[in-house]
Amino acid sequence: MLDDIYKEAKSRMQGAIQALEEDLVGIRTGRASPALVEKLSVEYYGSPTPLRQLASIGVPEPRTLLIRPFDPGTLKTIERAILASDLGLTPNNDGKAIRLNIPPLTEDRRHDLVKMVKHRQEEARVAIRNVRRDVIKDLRDFESEKLISEDDLKRGETEIQKITNEFIKKVDEIGERKEHEIMEI
Repeated sequence: MLDDIYKEAKSRMQGAIQALEEDLVGIRTGRASPALVEKLSVEYYGSPTPLRQLASIGVPEPRTLLIRPFDPGTLKTIERAILASDLGLTPNNDGKAIRLNIPPLTEDRRHDLVKMVKHRQEEARVAIRNVRRDVIKDLRDFESEKLISEDDLKRGETEIQKITNEFIKKVDEIGERKEHEIMEI
């Protein structure tokens, strides 16, 4: 019974890690990455659609993104969506594709991005701690219903804390990697 609880806790905490990684992929670094724009919402026949469903996104040069729409009629719509986004990038439309030149980040912008990464890290830590709180509450409920013994409760709380510490450490490692990537010139 305790093993099932540990597995569920690990899978929920892993979900928080995956959400953090997906969040951080969209944060701009000095290099061009398709992840910067692939989730960008574009109005396509009246419904918001992710850009990756409307176009292929390539990186021909380290600081350039090339967006080739599958339907040439969406070129202007994609261009408007990029301009309206908070990316701060100006699209260059050549009639067939859109080029996005990624300018080097200023020192102030790098520090702002690092703050954003730290904020996202803290959100992930809170999510992991919430899982820990829920699991420990469940364990205490099981103990009060006499489904597990008091010793099992103590063992369970200790094990859940170990699991929580592992996942918090992963969050810290992911954040440090992203910070290093952002501060790299």
